Amino acid sequence: MLVIDAHLDLSWSALNWNRDLTQEVPLIRQSEAGMEQQGRGANTVSLPAMRQGRVAICLATLLARANPKGKSPLLDYRSQEIASAITQGQLAYYRILEKAGYLRRLDDWRSIEMHFGEWQAANNEPPLGYILSMEGADPILSPKDLQGWWDEGLRALGLAHYGPSAYAHGTASSGGLTRQGVELVKIMDELGMILDATHLAEESFWQALNLFQGPVIASHNNCRELVPGDRQFSDDQIRSLIERDAVIGAAFDNWMLYPGWMAGQTSNSVVSLENVIDHIDHVCQLAGNSGHAAIGSDLDGGFGREQSPGDLDTIADLQKIPALLRKRGYAEADVEAIMHANWLRVFRKAWA
Repeated sequence: MLVIDAHLDLSWSALNWNRDLTQEVPLIRQSEAGMEQQGRGANTVSLPAMRQGRVAICLATLLARANPKGKSPLLDYRSQEIASAITQGQLAYYRILEKAGYLRRLDDWRSIEMHFGEWQAANNEPPLGYILSMEGADPILSPKDLQGWWDEGLRALGLAHYGPSAYAHGTASSGGLTRQGVELVKIMDELGMILDATHLAEESFWQALNLFQGPVIASHNNCRELVPGDRQFSDDQIRSLIERDAVIGAAFDNWMLYPGWMAGQTSNSVVSLENVIDHIDHVCQLAGNSGHAAIGSDLDGGFGREQSPGDLDTIADLQKIPALLRKRGYAEADVEAIMHANWLRVFRKAWA
């Protein structure tokens, strides 16, 4: 079954981890054998693995934080200018893969519809499709620069990542939008850009939803009712997104799937894809239908197999999800909705 995955940090993984994503996963793992950094030699994502898993479209990110006090050398930069330059390099990587025929950028509903139709008809021959998104808005130097990013293909934007950004407060911080954040949200509305509510601190979340009138998604977010913590959404937040006809992509990061899971201590054998289904099902139960749950795996977003469900080897194993949904009693139309059709509905509404 065709898959749309709403969150993959492809260029961040390639450039920051020095990975050739055009290679098969085993070759990438072999090239990283013996490296001590978490996730090395254990990646799950490459372009061939995406093709094997029939991931016809993904939201591919740009990611860099302006955080001079941050402790992550792969995420935190001393100024917005540096963060902006880093994401320009990430954008260049996507363009290089486009020219080589690996990727196809999708900017509007017509291109998405045509691309998805090719995948339905051609049995994996077309390029992999991607919609450009940004996780944390620090690389946008000022709200007036958003038009230029739109012209470059940016179609979905999250205002913050971890901690405060120039525009909002994110995970593990508290507070609302900044003055520039309020202005940025208004320009997003004017352009037709999708707001990605993932990672927003609660005050920023509610303020952004009140201000923003356009389409909203949560590209990769799980449920606080099942796994406590401010990285997850409360049921009230999920219901508010459902009221906006939003779609919530289930993330595959173990600490977001299993209460008390700790990196480097808890085995991935205690987590399975059934835990992913639990979060998908919780969203469906709150909605009373299957129209608001989907996939936003975040695979290889700074971790590998050691922090992914134990029964997932590569992203190709997204193909195990339909059978697990059917086992829970989901009808075929519901399975298709969760695997791709819900995302298509959002894109059609946003850009048709």
